[in-house]
Amino acid sequence: MHNEATAVADGTAVAQAAPQTVAAQRIPADANQAAGPNSPIDPGAPRGPAVAIAAGVRDGSTSPTEVLDAVLERIVADTRKLNAFTVVRSAKAKAEALALEQRSDLDVLPLAGVPIAIKHNLEVEGETNLCGSAATDTHPAAADHPVVRRLRAAGAVIVGLTAVPELDLWAMTDSAGRTTRNPWNTARSAGGSSGGSAAAVAAGLVPVAHGNDGLGSVRIPAACCGVFGIKPGRHTVPAEVGVDSWAGMVENGVLATTVGDAALALSVLAARPDLAEVEPPGRLRIGLAVAPPSRFFRVDRHWTAAARAAGSAAAAAGHQVEPTTLPYGETISSVLLRWLVVGTRDAATLARPDRLQPRTRRHLALGRLVQRLGLVRPGQVDRVEARLLEFFERYDVVITPTLAAAPPKARAWHTRGWLANVVASSRFSPFTALWNMVGWPAASVPMGMHPRSGTPVAAQLAGPPGSESTLLRLSAQLEALHPWERTAP
Repeated sequence: MHNEATAVADGTAVAQAAPQTVAAQRIPADANQAAGPNSPIDPGAPRGPAVAIAAGVRDGSTSPTEVLDAVLERIVADTRKLNAFTVVRSAKAKAEALALEQRSDLDVLPLAGVPIAIKHNLEVEGETNLCGSAATDTHPAAADHPVVRRLRAAGAVIVGLTAVPELDLWAMTDSAGRTTRNPWNTARSAGGSSGGSAAAVAAGLVPVAHGNDGLGSVRIPAACCGVFGIKPGRHTVPAEVGVDSWAGMVENGVLATTVGDAALALSVLAARPDLAEVEPPGRLRIGLAVAPPSRFFRVDRHWTAAARAAGSAAAAAGHQVEPTTLPYGETISSVLLRWLVVGTRDAATLARPDRLQPRTRRHLALGRLVQRLGLVRPGQVDRVEARLLEFFERYDVVITPTLAAAPPKARAWHTRGWLANVVASSRFSPFTALWNMVGWPAASVPMGMHPRSGTPVAAQLAGPPGSESTLLRLSAQLEALHPWERTAP
């Protein structure tokens, strides 16, 4: 089993290090440098390390094995502090990199030689799919998930699997013997459920990581860790997560240090090369909505300021930006009911349900009660979506804070009660779940640092179905006008 310690190279365990706090400063990792003036990439567009790696492999100036060796060295040196990875595929990744070097089509592979991490809840051939739980089946997967197959076909090297909370249900990433920490301040959580992927990218361990997002699970950790993360809309990328992808609320997305890298990776996942293009969009109508979904939520003024900064940058780029209020309606209650129910379907397939954490057992019991009472109804979503469609007759994009507060402390949240986890999660992440409920695309864009927590702040961009390219192009424009620190110290 690999869910209690990281498996590195030959499967030996790596223990956790004591938490520490780091000051925010600019110390970028070598592999996380954007393309320079001698690169074939336009230096005026921050395309990112993944684009640069692929270009170098295609033109022969570097090799997949050289790139991989440098990445593995960083992962092994850093994983004790952050606990970003649950499995590091050292030997298998090296074999994949060597095989890649023999391919005759390197010159046309969009991700040639790019090391990528996969969230540990998708099938990777020969690896477990533990979903952060001791209750899951420990047999290795017989085949790759469609997303993994597309990444491999594009030339990516699967370097490892990243940490998740149990069954991806929680907004902080930890399990028995493992707490995934924020690279900017290791006393804080990296968020969840794609917390390991966000921490790995923010620390410069990999240039790009896969994540998936059921109620904000890409955007929450991306915002916590100061990287760009995007959740595509429904039917853009193959989902196939668990039994039914949380009744269609889960989408596979990406996290990267630059919008250009994320756009490239998403174009591969979606089999849509056009998504890799991030030239500025035409003039957009943008609504700036900083009010929370309910008056019961308080928003830290630094997170409100992050959304306003994104709005100001968009206005400076020539877009029409105006204050507005999103029609959240009954979103909070509808999301809570659906979150309770979605885990029950996956739990029914568990090999050892007796090994579930107490908070998860309570969650599933409540979910079964919600099912018996018939409290989840299609009309709840229909009403919310109808109001959103009317809202987006006036706007192309809406900007909100991604989070309402700094990430919680990095601690063993899995040992605490269900209510403590729910309160902590909802207090800092009330803005993201709406877009999963309706299945629309959304992204998180870094917008500076929180002066008290020493962790990043970010703005969320969302749009109607089919607006992935618009969100990527606008995000790249904001990145150029309001650049962020690529990696944590």
